[in-house]
Amino acid sequence: MNPSFLMKASDIRKSYGAVEALRGVNFHISRGETVALVGDNGAGKSTLVKILSGATRPTSGGIEFDGKNVALDNTDIARELGIETVYQDLGLCSNLTVAENIYLGREIVRRLGPFRMLAKREMHRRAAHVLKDLSINVPRTSANVAGLSGGQRQAVALARARLWERSMILLDEPTAALGVQETRRAMDSVRQIRNEGTAVVLITHSMPMVMEMSDRVVVMRRGEKVGDVPTSKLGSADAIVSLITGATERWIEEPTPFEPRIAEGAAS
Repeated sequence: MNPSFLMKASDIRKSYGAVEALRGVNFHISRGETVALVGDNGAGKSTLVKILSGATRPTSGGIEFDGKNVALDNTDIARELGIETVYQDLGLCSNLTVAENIYLGREIVRRLGPFRMLAKREMHRRAAHVLKDLSINVPRTSANVAGLSGGQRQAVALARARLWERSMILLDEPTAALGVQETRRAMDSVRQIRNEGTAVVLITHSMPMVMEMSDRVVVMRRGEKVGDVPTSKLGSADAIVSLITGATERWIEEPTPFEPRIAEGAAS
């Protein structure tokens, strides 16, 4: 595998009985690259994401991560490698606070003699710091998640991924049901994460978002990859729609290493 590729999945197949959800899909992504994964409902996007995140095992095929062959048998293995998934429902617990959600399952524990206690103050301090870095309007870290807006909940999910310095983040419809301003803030946060060298897989039906945010577009149709093109070569979203609908049969370019861009904040 080319060392510039953070992940490379080869000939991934997944069958459910007689139904072939994925038919020999190849996928690659580099550090600092944003790849938009698009396709109609039932095209195989969700199945591929579940395999890349460790939630589902492929029927056949191989995955390399950071130059090594890996078996993503479950999500815990994926997280240990640095792969985080932010699903459309965000996976937050409404009965917990912002800080508790960010540290859920990874709580900081202090020892006091024979006793173990949660370091709540430290968790709140670190949670506030990462949220501040993302420039997102989120209430105090002691606020209950149940009372947050959709954009604020999205911020908590992104902060959780960023705090643990993930190598790769899969975002499933990250701006679904968000308003215009909340969408902009969420995308600004994704850019910050990407500019720090994190690979981002963006699953979305929003063509304007694809054109604005992605470096490359991967198009799925009926369980196959029919498009894999640098976004700059597409010209417009119409080219993506043509691949999704089948008006354009196939457009796949040879994989080449991605050169991470200079952070936008540093350039200004």
